[in-house]
Amino acid sequence: MLKSVKFESHPGGCEIGPRPIDLHIKSLKLMGANIKEANGYIYCSAAKLRGADITLRLPSVGATENIMLASVYAEGRTIIRNAAKEPEIVDLQEFLKQLGVNVAGAGTSTIIVEGKKNEIRCNVEHSIIPDRIVAGTIMAACAITAGDVTITNVVPEHMSSIISNLVDAGCNIQTGNDYIRTIAPARLCRIDKITTMPYPGFPTDMQAQFTAILSVAEGTSIIVETVFKDRYKHVDELLKMGADIKLEDRTAVITGVNRLMGANVEARDLRGGAALVLAGLAAAGTTVVSGVKHIDRGYESLEHKLAVLGAKIKRK
Repeated sequence: MLKSVKFESHPGGCEIGPRPIDLHIKSLKLMGANIKEANGYIYCSAAKLRGADITLRLPSVGATENIMLASVYAEGRTIIRNAAKEPEIVDLQEFLKQLGVNVAGAGTSTIIVEGKKNEIRCNVEHSIIPDRIVAGTIMAACAITAGDVTITNVVPEHMSSIISNLVDAGCNIQTGNDYIRTIAPARLCRIDKITTMPYPGFPTDMQAQFTAILSVAEGTSIIVETVFKDRYKHVDELLKMGADIKLEDRTAVITGVNRLMGANVEARDLRGGAALVLAGLAAAGTTVVSGVKHIDRGYESLEHKLAVLGAKIKRK
């Protein structure tokens, strides 16, 4: 069981999934950039960038952020349509405004940046918002171990979909202005259906963690991944641990087992790696997770945070 403790989350963003770079490349080409891919590298150049009217095929966080940044020094106005609405986008806009950039619309589907009209200020100070996915992962760790954990320095409004699904799974969630307390039951309940969606829907970056916790919940749960395909790489590893998960295209049917078993598993991506760590917390015996370089991309010393909470975990 994870013990009750104050945990302070660290700022950061969220992973945006496989091949979001295609959206970046197409958009920046519209702005006049020359971009080539070769041997795993991306080569970019531009004599100058120009403003453009860009409609994203899907509301990617990374694409939205990169277009906003490129637009600051582009000639003319850039309009981003079907923009991501995540809190990280709003936070970036606030930072750019402090620098003197003329930008508006973050948090809506249309963002407008007036390029080359900005007198960039120096020596500004900006506090990055807390990382809602790191906080959500710690809440999931609490849920899978029947723990009681309080996380401070969070924005509960940014995590409403995560909170509501944990409540559906039987957790008691208490929130304040800047904290969330998660009290988990002895065994989680099934969740009828979770569908990943762009913000404010359930984040694709929490899909793997919920796949892990529902693998030991009572009953059968369904998760549908609508944001990115090929995002179930963690499932084969969870099966090695005794999970009962059936995949059909983008749908995972998860029948909870009484107990997972420790195994040697491999993290193949960031959030999937975190999910395997969570599964190891609840598994009988020892779980060895390789490929931790993926986990390190989105979590600072995850093993230390979990160890403070009472987990028997160490890095080799």
